[in-house]
Amino acid sequence: MTRMIVDCDPGHDDAIALILAHRHAEVVGITSVSGNAPLAATTANALMVSALLDVDTPVVRGAARPLVGEPIHAALVHGESGLGGVDRIAHERTITSDDAVGYLLDVAQPDITVVAVGPLTNLAHAIERDPTWVKRIAGISIMGGSTDVGNATRVAEFNIFADPEAAAKVFESGAEITMCGLNLTHQFQTSDALTERLRGAGTPKATFAAQIFDHLHDRMEALIGRRASAMHDPCAVLAITHPHLLETEPRAVAVELAGTLTRGMTVVDQRVSRRRDQANAKVAYGIDAERAWDVVMESLDAADPESPNAKNP
Repeated sequence: MTRMIVDCDPGHDDAIALILAHRHAEVVGITSVSGNAPLAATTANALMVSALLDVDTPVVRGAARPLVGEPIHAALVHGESGLGGVDRIAHERTITSDDAVGYLLDVAQPDITVVAVGPLTNLAHAIERDPTWVKRIAGISIMGGSTDVGNATRVAEFNIFADPEAAAKVFESGAEITMCGLNLTHQFQTSDALTERLRGAGTPKATFAAQIFDHLHDRMEALIGRRASAMHDPCAVLAITHPHLLETEPRAVAVELAGTLTRGMTVVDQRVSRRRDQANAKVAYGIDAERAWDVVMESLDAADPESPNAKNP
């Protein structure tokens, strides 16, 4: 079974990604980072998801602020807690340590992939402390960036925009990188029909996920007038556990740090004549959304027995 560490900032879609990862991989550990909400909240949410799953996965607290500047958060979408609209689960779990960087360095193994679905601050600190770290792991699967439009700004995706200097260090590190950006994740949309299937399943995981989908749909309806939301972070998990569901191409990716309008933009070289020359990442361009949803819904205890992909997603 695939082994991974999930570096995350839960976050509604992070929570779904954690559930998916625990179903289809051996999750060695969870490291938290400031992002969708402040570090205290994202760490608490990671602990709560582990309680929901009744797993003993170590949760290690990470960076509270980006390499440069002040933290930014996404309360408009995720609420102040990072999991707005979700019933809190009582538990007594605590973090294993508060040294995510030391943890990432200590547990590195050639068969472990780091799935990074928040700002890349923890990973950048690990690279700063030990540049050989990226050669001691299998690779890094990132939910971040975009080949076209952004969401934090016109051209910058939130996770990269929240710590562009960290992202630049990661893309320049020589790691084996897979990038699942907005151009990919916007193809993987939730719906009220999926929510109803989750609600009908009635299990703890399905009920938890239904509350997540309801909250996101309410926020998206208010923001853009549509009850659907891109399910971003699970895509970075699927890129490792079910790579056949994604279409990727080698690309050279750089992160803009200085542009007045473009800070945090992932600049992807898509020129036909040169795009493979200095590729430093596999960039995802397509996803088999129907089959991917079968995998995700099965992990949430809401498999569709009528789906032709139910037995072979």
